[in-house]
Order: sequence, then structure tokens, then C-alpha cells
Amino acid sequence: MPTRSDSPADTAEAESNREFDTKSFLKQLTERPGVYRMYDTNGNVLYVGKARNLKKRVTSYFRKSGLAPKTEALVSRINSIEVTITGSETEALLLEQNLIKSLRPPYNILLRDDKSYPYIYLSSHDDYPSLTFRRGRTKKGGGTWYGPFPSSGAVKESLNILQKIFRIRSCSESYFRNRTRPCLQYQINRCTAPCVEFITPEDYREDMRHATMFLEGKNPAILKDLMAAMETASKNLEFEKAAAYRDQINHLRHVQEQQSVDGEGGDADVVAIAQDAGVVCIVVIIVRGGRVLGTKDYFPRYSIEQSEGELLSAFLGQYYFGGSTRREIPPDILVPVDVDGQELLSQALTELAGRDTRVRKNVRGERRRWLELAMTNARQTLLSHLASKETVYRRLLALRDLLDLAETPSRMECFDISHSHGENTVASCVVFDENGPLKSDYRLYNIEGVTAGDDYGAMRQVLTRRYKRMVAGEGKRPDLVFIDGGKGQLNIAREVFDALEITDIPLIGVAKGVTRRAGMEQLIDAMTGDLYRVPADSPALHLIQHIRDESHRFAITGHRARRDKKRRQSTLEGIEGVGPKRRRDLIRYFGGIQELRKASVDEMSKVQGISRNLAETIYAVLHDE
Repeated sequence: MPTRSDSPADTAEAESNREFDTKSFLKQLTERPGVYRMYDTNGNVLYVGKARNLKKRVTSYFRKSGLAPKTEALVSRINSIEVTITGSETEALLLEQNLIKSLRPPYNILLRDDKSYPYIYLSSHDDYPSLTFRRGRTKKGGGTWYGPFPSSGAVKESLNILQKIFRIRSCSESYFRNRTRPCLQYQINRCTAPCVEFITPEDYREDMRHATMFLEGKNPAILKDLMAAMETASKNLEFEKAAAYRDQINHLRHVQEQQSVDGEGGDADVVAIAQDAGVVCIVVIIVRGGRVLGTKDYFPRYSIEQSEGELLSAFLGQYYFGGSTRREIPPDILVPVDVDGQELLSQALTELAGRDTRVRKNVRGERRRWLELAMTNARQTLLSHLASKETVYRRLLALRDLLDLAETPSRMECFDISHSHGENTVASCVVFDENGPLKSDYRLYNIEGVTAGDDYGAMRQVLTRRYKRMVAGEGKRPDLVFIDGGKGQLNIAREVFDALEITDIPLIGVAKGVTRRAGMEQLIDAMTGDLYRVPADSPALHLIQHIRDESHRFAITGHRARRDKKRRQSTLEGIEGVGPKRRRDLIRYFGGIQELRKASVDEMSKVQGISRNLAETIYAVLHDE
């Protein structure tokens, strides 16, 4: 069991009216495993963490360099630290999750507790048990519980299948006892009317056995049983019974075809992660008996800059150890990246489950496809979340308040420049409105007549082209304009606005900041020179990041398309006197454009149909003379 240390090394709480004595605290800190808690000057817990070696782990927060900016922000608020020694890393992991659940520190990843999860409940009725939807598992009434399922929709879908194929009753006990004639479920072939004994207890028990096998993922065994029963009924000339078995087989096979994963079998939780614009989405796909039972999406709140492996480690700890209801732990937990403390997690899960459990990344075959399915779900769910009206509206309100705008912006434009060493320069303009990205209004501008690599000149050209038309009455007027760049690009944008006498559109620069890390952006108001440093978890910043990232993506896409088009076009095209036949003869003679570049004028003139004058022209074009 964890033991609370009484030594200064293990419970060091500095007084709020004096600075935390880091040096003396670290000097006396133990090297044993345990949990540490960081507090601010008001005694509020900031962060809870675990460590194999408390001294090494806590010391790492106070090194002079190499800390992520968000971690630096955490350290700057620390006024005291308390530690609890544990007997093992596993105990430290369990204690950490319990403390996170009870204290809910702002710098930890916080996962909402679902309180109770949906189950399918098999009642304890002797002759005619029912299968019903239940939320939360209790010990009252006996019976058998199947689950938990990832969502109520997954339970209802499974019950719907069971009623269609096996016609198991789903009514309450009081309703069942008081029936004198069959209900509507019987009329639509969803029940066999056990309430009025239209089916014998033996036959109903057989249907229930198949239904429970279905819930356990034993579909091949059910099919084998049903086919044998159908053949027996046919031999006994019980054709109606044989037809009923045939319908059950067809329904079951149809269900198997609809399952997106099937074949290899086995139980697993498949966990995937996607992050963008300051938002993290984690998707868990529940697979039992080779069948996907459903998915669950999570959007954990986090404040410290962390890798995907660190985020997943924190999530899995809370997911399996931190909830009020114990979750079913499968033999395999599949993840897309290496998870911090992966072996420790596997060990702790094995102890909790009472059998071998592995957290695995490198999988093949069916399990690889499950993982790819989860990754696709995570990316799509994140995109949907970012594009949802509720999310966008909340971010727009936060942006309005941040920039002190008179009204909520309904049209925002952002500009970015992309090129390769100054060549094929392209500028992008992306547009967001109250519904998110307005892709129909996106525009790409090919930049011409600007010195290679001159981003300022490119920015001046695209802004002039875009807003000169607006001033002339063409094109829509934005409420807010973002420039992806620092003060240099922003000054150019201001000069363009001044020249065009645009004074009523706010112009904001999005600079990456000194560290150039996501979440540490600085916003600059071109008109007032005001500098905004926005908290990393601000909805307004997330919206700006989304707009900036979209303009960056669109610019790169346009640049690559222009570059690839130029590459696909033969260098010989456009040379007067060199048509398709002569191009083909030149390439065939020299074996390729690279060898042709190496050839002299004399060598080129040896090709049939190529005069010396034409060879000199070709040579000049190939060598930019």
C-alpha cells in the first residue's frame, strides 16, 4: 500500500509568503517510486504526477533549459510540492489516477467521468428471461451483465439485432406477468410471445443460448447450430420450423457482412489520437469476439505541451483506473504510437484484470485494420468537432472579446505565402464565417514579377490584388483579416491598407513567437501596435490557429500543384521549331532530358532534323542563357 512520508524530502510544503526553496527540497528528495503534487501560493493543486525515481523526475522540472513553454508556465506557479512514496511503480500509477480524479488539477489531462456505462442485462427469470438495456451495473436481482458498451446506441443496435434474429423478449417483468394476449412485438416477428406460452421454455432457452453466444462473439458456432437444426427439421418434414431457422441464418450472415471487422476474432480496445488547433480527440473502438461493438469519442482538456505518447499515457491511466465504474479490460489495447510508460501500464492492467494484458503498437492483419479504422475515426471526429457550429460560435465570441471588437466577425480572411527557394511562389487566401471554413471562397494567387524569395513583395502583391478589387466594389468585404507572419509582413499589409484607404477592417498578424511552438503564438494589431499573448487553452487562439493552419495548408497545396505542373511540362516545350517529333527524337537519341542537358551544340546537331542554329537555341534554353 502507498505510505505517506513524514520526512521533509517526502512532504515539503513551502509557506505561501516565501519563495519555494527548490535547491534544499531537491537535495533531500528520495529516489524511490511515488507520486508528487505541485501547489500554488493559494494552496491549490496544480499538477499530479508519478515517478519511478521521484528525485530524478521532480528535478527535471527545474533544469535551466530544454523545458516546453507550457511546462515553464507550470513551474513558475509552483510554491510547494508534496510527495507520497509507494511500494512500486504500479501503486504509484493507481494512486496518481485516484488523485487526479479527486483533485482535478488544471495542468493534468482531465477526462470526463461517464459515471455509469450502458449494459445489456439478462434477467434471472427461470423459464423466460429477458434482455434489456441498463445504465450502470448493480448487484441487485442476480442475472447476467454484458458490457459495458461504448454508447447507448451500441446497446440498442445489439438488442435490435437480437430481437430480429432470436426474437428474445425485452419487456419488463411486471408487463410480462400481466399479459393475456401477445403484444405488437409478436405481430412484427420481434418476439415469440413467451408471456402467453406460445413457445416452450426449452425452445426459448435454446434461442437465449444463441443470443448469449452472439453477445460473446461466437457467431460461427451459432451458424453451425442453426444449420444443424434446419437440416433436422427438414428431415422431420417440419418445413415451417426449417424456414424459421433459415431466416435466422440469413439474418445472422447479413449482420456479419455489415460488421466492418470480422475474421480474426479476439477482444481488444483500439485507441487512436488526433490533434489540431489546440484540440485533442481520442477515439476508443471496442472490439469483442472480433466484432466492433461501437466507438466512444473523448476531447480531454490539457494545458501542458505534450507528445501524442504522453497524452495517450495520461488518457489510458484515467480511462482504466480513474473512473467510478470499473471498465472491462481486454487482453489487447492497441495504440498508434509508443506510449510513455507502456510496460508499466501493461503490468498495472494485468494486475487489475487478473490476466495478461498488453498495450501494443506493432500489430498486423486484422488488428492493423482496426487501428487504421480508429485513426480514421479520430481524424474525422476531430474535423467534425472543429467544424461544428457550436464550437465555431463559442470561439467567435471568445475572439470578439479578446480583440475587443464591436461585433462578432462573420467573415474572416487569412493570407499566407508558399514557395520552394523562391520559385513557383503562391499566395493563399482562406475564408472563415460563422459556420467555419468557407471553401467556396478560398483563392490561390500565382505571384509574378517579384524577386525570388521576397515574401514581403509577394504579400504586397496578393493584398493589393485582393483588396483593390474590393475597394472598386468587386468581391466581399471581410470583418477581420489575419496575416500569417511577424511584424515585417504585417507592416506591408498596413502599407497596402493605407494606400487603399482601408481603415475600418481590423488587421491582425499571427507571429509564432520566440519558441515557434504551437500554443505560444503572439497576435499583433497592425493599427494600434497592441501585442496579445493568449493562453494556450483559449478558444479564441484555437480558432486563430485553425484559420492560420488552413491558410498554410492551402498555400502549400497550391504551390505543390503549380510546381508539379511545371515539372510535368517538358523543358523542350515552348521552343520554337521543336515540335513533338523532334522532342521525341532528341529524348530517344540522348536517353533522357538529363543527358540532353549535358550534350554540346555539336552533339545536338547530330540528331536528324536538328540544325546547328536550332541546336544553339535548345542549348541556350536548357542552360538559361
